[in-house]
Amino acid sequence: MTEKYDTVVGLEIHVQLKTESKAFSSDENNFGDQPNENIHPVSIALPGALPKVNRSQVLSAVKLGAALNSTINSSSHFDRKNYFYPDSPKGYQITQDGNPILQGGTIHFKTGGTLKKIRIHQVHMEDDAGKSNHELHEAYSLIDLNRSGTPLLEVVTEPDFSSGQEVHDFLAAFQILLRYLEISDANMEEGSLRCDCNVSVKPTGSSTLGTRCEIKNINSKKFAKTAIAYERQRQIDLLTSGKTVDQETRLFDSIQGVTYTMRKKEDALDYRYFPDPDLQPIILSEELIENIKGGIELLPWTALEELKKRGVSADKAEALCVDKNYVLYFMSLHEAITKPKLVSDFILNHIAPRWEELEGLDLALLNERWIELLQLIKSNKVSASAAYQKLVPEILSDQNLSVLALAEQNDLILAESNSDDLEALCKEVLNSFPDKVMAYQKGKKGLIGFFMGQAMKKGKNLDPKLLQSTFGKLLS
Repeated sequence: MTEKYDTVVGLEIHVQLKTESKAFSSDENNFGDQPNENIHPVSIALPGALPKVNRSQVLSAVKLGAALNSTINSSSHFDRKNYFYPDSPKGYQITQDGNPILQGGTIHFKTGGTLKKIRIHQVHMEDDAGKSNHELHEAYSLIDLNRSGTPLLEVVTEPDFSSGQEVHDFLAAFQILLRYLEISDANMEEGSLRCDCNVSVKPTGSSTLGTRCEIKNINSKKFAKTAIAYERQRQIDLLTSGKTVDQETRLFDSIQGVTYTMRKKEDALDYRYFPDPDLQPIILSEELIENIKGGIELLPWTALEELKKRGVSADKAEALCVDKNYVLYFMSLHEAITKPKLVSDFILNHIAPRWEELEGLDLALLNERWIELLQLIKSNKVSASAAYQKLVPEILSDQNLSVLALAEQNDLILAESNSDDLEALCKEVLNSFPDKVMAYQKGKKGLIGFFMGQAMKKGKNLDPKLLQSTFGKLLS
């Protein structure tokens, strides 16, 4: 009988922070600028250049600690981690080894239809290296130091993941959290969120962890899932053939979908850590920590509960919560309309797909116009389908006319139908198509759309909801 194996995965997640300047120097922290445009004596390690702590990096760490319910250490310090890379001019990384700013904490996320809890081991602050490009020149590798000194938070989890799918779903949830906190854009394609995956397998039921292999620098949720699945099977194949798994660092080839050896790794590399003599310890007052905690307006899980409390269905609440902007938009519109289904449908179907287009407009003025639009729908003065198809584009292109004026201009105001007159009109339509009435009675319920279309040809601007209700009553 083939032995079964469990997968065990822990993550080391590197979060590039959205600060104006770099971690220990004043050069700009921008992605996509010309190579070596944003450099400074500190980031290129000129002799005598002294680093200075970036306050925004520290505050971002505290924010994340509050969200993760971590222990926020009131005193921490920076260390030097010594190693050589061509794109790291200092010859060391400024990081936190024995005394990080955050310890412990948890995060819950949805995977496979259930909530899973992941424990956080620690979060520490550090700076990023530059970037080597091996493809722009035939004979040389080119170094871009724009990224050198970019402020990072490294989030180290406990080995609580049991599949690549769980890691995929966790990274999606973690991206959302970082964006709610507004400390990182968490764009994996641009490298502002990367992770190393520590993967091992063990016989099912065993409490002894297997030998782990580290897969470095994964910059996609999909790649993380694929790399872990491949690495799991590679290790199982080794064990079932009587071989052993060597502890090593591996890279992922996203084209081939395989991992391969980068370097063999001993139990502990000697980085010769020691406290950075150029940086003072970081002392945080209790008042500062409490102020930062109190300034967090929304978290994904509190937003979800708030939306449900306001009557939004669970699936739509989850869809809205992927972006804090959608939640805040819902709150502002729902305050005036108090129809949760109407507002949530409007945002998900008509605001979210246009979000980039809306960002260049006056959102305060636009909100007033959306409220006017939704009030027309709520009061049955304009049908929802006509409003969305014709008025939304008009509102975006014409900032002068009121929504009511646009509706009148487009002849969209619904007629105030006398119920007796409407019933007579519906009877007239049904009497004209006895064969279709019979087909409807035999189960072709979709024909109600045909009857409504015929009625709308005879009557002007009829209320679709009232029309459907009247046909439904007559046909039953």
